[in-house]
Amino acid sequence: MTRLPDFRLETYFSRWEFTARHHLTASDVQTMTMADLLALADDTDREAFENLSLGYTETFGDPTLREVIARTYEHADADDVICFAGAEEALYLAMNVLLGAGDHAVVVTPNYQAAETVPLALCEVTGVALDPERGWALDLDEITAALRPNTRVVSVNFPNNPTGKVISSADFTTLAQLCDERGIHLFSDEVYRGLERDPARTLPQAADLSGRALSLNVTSKSLGLPGLRVGWIVCRDRALRSSLERAKHYTTICNSAPSEVLARIALKARVTILERNRALIAANLPRFDAFFDQFRDDFEWEAPDGGCVAYPRYLGTDGVEEFCTRLVEEAGVLLLPASIYRSELTATPTDRFRIGIGRRDPEEGLAAFAQWLRRARRYH
Repeated sequence: MTRLPDFRLETYFSRWEFTARHHLTASDVQTMTMADLLALADDTDREAFENLSLGYTETFGDPTLREVIARTYEHADADDVICFAGAEEALYLAMNVLLGAGDHAVVVTPNYQAAETVPLALCEVTGVALDPERGWALDLDEITAALRPNTRVVSVNFPNNPTGKVISSADFTTLAQLCDERGIHLFSDEVYRGLERDPARTLPQAADLSGRALSLNVTSKSLGLPGLRVGWIVCRDRALRSSLERAKHYTTICNSAPSEVLARIALKARVTILERNRALIAANLPRFDAFFDQFRDDFEWEAPDGGCVAYPRYLGTDGVEEFCTRLVEEAGVLLLPASIYRSELTATPTDRFRIGIGRRDPEEGLAAFAQWLRRARRYH
């Protein structure tokens, strides 16, 4: 494995995430307090949390948590689930288990950086770009053309980060079938599932479509609980799941016991939490629509299909990198410029920025953003 490059997003966040006054690029939904989460617990889980022994836990994850996770899938049971310390550990170990020298992977762009840099450190990788000129459409013919006899993984993410794109269920099912026919593992990052603007567009989970597919999820994004650091992979290939467990022995070994109990409380209350989070996004969207409508000479805005991030186009002649830098330095408003999402695999837009729509009360940040624009652009 070659040395991994700096993680651009995390490096940028290390500088600005906790110092910028207005975090308008958050990738998660508004979180809740410990008290709020515990209020959703049943008596059994509340007692379990209060009387928890702080010892090591099982590498695969707490058995009760795995049962709760499995119930969110149609064709999985607890033995098909392995838990990790967040989604990043799961992605990293899965790629190291699935790929090696002499293999080939296909990765959709734009993406969360590790989705391509980890495979690239292990083997040859081909990128297939979502098309911004066609609403970030995915061309399945391009996926097919990219496949090789030694392709072992096709990696996708829907709802997509950063674009918010959700492809059709028919296309997603076809993609799973295509991978199955070729003996390829479909690796599906589903961390924003449940936040679709139109619930009818919610995609099936990859692990329900194929016994070879891997479904990645986490408590951080749709549930808005990143502080728990609990993610998981569901895969019905038991030999692969065992390989993932052995790989985890070299990283975290096991998860945090308190976090696993809290995660199962959250997942049992999943319907309630997702309804709350979808309502929050639905209430926020008109505010973002109204903001961008004021500045149509500067931006092209389109609400995401799903998730809680969007990827507008910046039209200014100064370029999106300078724009985002000045905005955070002069107004304390944090956005993520396109360079964070550049790819080594395909061309990616250079005039976009990521904005988050899932945090409560964005008005103050949007007001600071608007004030800066009016001052910088001499709007009247």
